[in-house]
Amino acid sequence: MKVRFLILVVIVLISGRFLQAQELKVMTFNIYHGEQNYNPGKSNLEEVAKVINRYKPDFVALQEVDSMTNRSAGLNEGTPFNQVAKLAEMTGMYGYFGKAIDFSNGGYGEGILSKEELSYKVHELHIPEGGEGRALIQVKYQKSNGETIIFAGTHLCHQFDKNRKAQSKAICQIYKHSDAAVILGGDFNFQPGTKPYKILAKCFDDAAKIKGNPENTIPFHAPEQRIDYIFISQNTNWIVKDVKVIRNNASDHMPVLVTLSLK
Repeated sequence: MKVRFLILVVIVLISGRFLQAQELKVMTFNIYHGEQNYNPGKSNLEEVAKVINRYKPDFVALQEVDSMTNRSAGLNEGTPFNQVAKLAEMTGMYGYFGKAIDFSNGGYGEGILSKEELSYKVHELHIPEGGEGRALIQVKYQKSNGETIIFAGTHLCHQFDKNRKAQSKAICQIYKHSDAAVILGGDFNFQPGTKPYKILAKCFDDAAKIKGNPENTIPFHAPEQRIDYIFISQNTNWIVKDVKVIRNNASDHMPVLVTLSLK
C-alpha cells in the first residue's frame, strides 16, 4: 500500500508540473521611453524590471522603447543605450528591439522580452493619414509537440483614427493565413467598441473580455481608459486562465498580465 501511495504521489506531482508547464504568462507594458512620468529626467527601468521579475512572464511586449537615442543618454549619465537590452539584462530574459522610427540619433519603437532565445521579425504598419511611423514585432516559439506560438507586440497610432483602422486591418492580414497560435499585446490607443477595436476583434479575441474582468489601464493614478490589451487568435483553442492589470507607478500605463493555456 505504501509503495502504491508513493507512486500515486509521484504521478500527481509530475502531472502537476506538466500542467504548469503548459501555462503561458504574457505581459504588455508601455514603459514611457524608460523615464519616470512623475519624476522627469530619471530612469524607470528598475521599477519596470521589478514588476517583470515579480510576475515572471514568459513573454513581455514593450512599447515606447528607445535604442541608442540621445534621450536615453539623458537617463544614463550621458551614454546612449538600448533599453530592451538593458531590461533583458535586468530580468534574465532575451531582448528584441523593433524600430518604428528614427529618433534622437537612434531608434524608437517596440520591444519583446522572452525567456528563450528566439527568432524575431519586424513588420512596418500603415500610416495613410501620415504621422509617426508604427511597427509590429514578433517572435516565434515551437513547442515540443510541434505547435507554433507567435507572440507579437505593437503600438498603434495615437493621432489618427484612420491610421488605427488601417493598422488593425494590416495586423489581421499579417496573420490571416497563419496556423500558429498568436498572442498579440500592446498599447492600441483605442477603447472597446470603437471601429479599430471592432476590426481587430474580427480576427482576435480580447483576453480580458473573455475572462470577464476588463479594467482600465491609463493613467496609473486614476485609470479612466482601457487601451492596453492582450489579444489571442481565434483559430486556436486558447483558455484564458487569468487577467490582471498590475497597479503600480513605474509608467503612465499599467501593465496587463494574462495567463493562458492551449486545450
